[in-house]
Amino acid sequence: MNPTHPLAGRPAPASILVNVPKLVTAYYALRPDPTIAAHRVSFGTSGHRGSSLKHAFNEVHILALTQAICSYRKAHGTSGPLFVGWDTHALSEPARATMLEVLAANGVDVMIDALDRPTPTPVVSRAIVAYNTGRSDGLADGIVVTPSHNPPEYGGYKYDPPSGGPADSTVTGEIGAMANALIRDGLRSVERVTFEQALRAPTTRRFDYVDAYVRDLAAAIDFDVLRGSRLKVGVDPLGGASLDYWEPIATRYGLGLKVVNDAIDPTFAFMTVDWDGSIRMDPSSAFAMGRLIGLRDQFDLAFANDPDADRHGIVCPSAGLMSPNQYLAVCVDYLFRHRPRWKAETAVGKTVVSSSMIDRVAARVGRRLFEVPVGFKYFVEGLLDRSLGFCGEESAGASLLCLDGSTWVTDKDGIVMGLLALEIRERLGRDPAEHYRTLTRELGDPAYERIDTEATADQKRALENLSARSFVLTELAGDPVTAILTNAAGDGHPIGGVKVVTDHGWFAARPSGTEAVYKLYAESFKGVDHLRRIQDEARAALHDVLSAK
Repeated sequence: MNPTHPLAGRPAPASILVNVPKLVTAYYALRPDPTIAAHRVSFGTSGHRGSSLKHAFNEVHILALTQAICSYRKAHGTSGPLFVGWDTHALSEPARATMLEVLAANGVDVMIDALDRPTPTPVVSRAIVAYNTGRSDGLADGIVVTPSHNPPEYGGYKYDPPSGGPADSTVTGEIGAMANALIRDGLRSVERVTFEQALRAPTTRRFDYVDAYVRDLAAAIDFDVLRGSRLKVGVDPLGGASLDYWEPIATRYGLGLKVVNDAIDPTFAFMTVDWDGSIRMDPSSAFAMGRLIGLRDQFDLAFANDPDADRHGIVCPSAGLMSPNQYLAVCVDYLFRHRPRWKAETAVGKTVVSSSMIDRVAARVGRRLFEVPVGFKYFVEGLLDRSLGFCGEESAGASLLCLDGSTWVTDKDGIVMGLLALEIRERLGRDPAEHYRTLTRELGDPAYERIDTEATADQKRALENLSARSFVLTELAGDPVTAILTNAAGDGHPIGGVKVVTDHGWFAARPSGTEAVYKLYAESFKGVDHLRRIQDEARAALHDVLSAK
């Protein structure tokens, strides 16, 4: 496993807090050099991200990206309103101001929050889906300014086309190429007005995101189950955009929710330090979730979201923080038994690096499994055409269909995933962790782990372009290899690495997009010792292949 930092799990000391004035100054003062790869616009699995201090997320990037999106919308006939959101990272506010200046200058109809509240990723997705339902033209799309769960010094920017979910590689490739061309050309083609002019523009409109989303929640969560519930529930927004949503949710649906932390602080000084010594608002990390885990005995259930509320963390009195894989398995078992209006052919979506426990639960409930590469964008089409009832990834992102089988959102929704845990707890009379233990007694109790291994740029490229034919492995940890995959079994898209499968375990390896490492995921249904054998043999096999490159 990865080594942990001495500060891991401890309150963040002042010495590691980001200097917000310096960070914002760098956003305006530093200009990226387009000849340096790290300075260019680059879309990862979920948008362009980086730090202004490293020339990776600066005003130049946002000017170019927003102008590129305006050009893309015009070229593709997207003429409806553009719903925008942003989170509570320090760079989100200046970036959203820059974005609005360009959108107004280009005459784009923009929907900003009625009270200038931060707006979470799933709320923007819901607004797009709801607006576009029943329409064939004049479709809406969206932008969310967020680096998700990443550290306080990061900024992020992602585009949602009319599908309402993360843009696919074709779309981001086109937008990214236009943005980088604009930067190389000195931004001469960027249209812009002042921020004051943007706010006064007739195309900049106010929209009550909170009321619309909270009202619509009854389409996705069975609140009839929760009527009269006496459960005590703790919620930690982790200083993020979901804060303004929980009180209206509790009031509207009569829930016993208590927000345990209402601080909004761009340094995120209230966090406990993550495994590597960084402040990271990751609700799937036991180190980052230390404060909420410490409160678990005060509540029947507790949950948290990251700053843009697309991820979830579920804390149960019986077990503390559930791993995302465990909760996803519980959700599959629960939803496909308690959503009678979903079609019989509706499938389960998962990423290639998520637990095979999900495969076993899907088989148990008689549903087809649809496995895709890492990235929620691969689920968008299935959620939109309603062929996927539930989709999840090991990094704590998931979404589902409405109670009637219609589309809820096409992006990750951490708010709904927290409320679903409450529905499960109330209906089953046991918390999700207790239900997971009942599943393991029937289906096995897997050991799962992700570790990072150093890799050069050449080795990372070789891993990303590996073919199944070039990776020869007939046995893994004493079991015959049943599959070597470089393309996902569900949609056939390249996984950007390799996955090796046996009847009792598997491993997958993918290069990191930002660090000089590759990520090794592994799982065993024979216990921790067997998992270690899988990891050791995987690293040896990968070393042999990558050393030849």
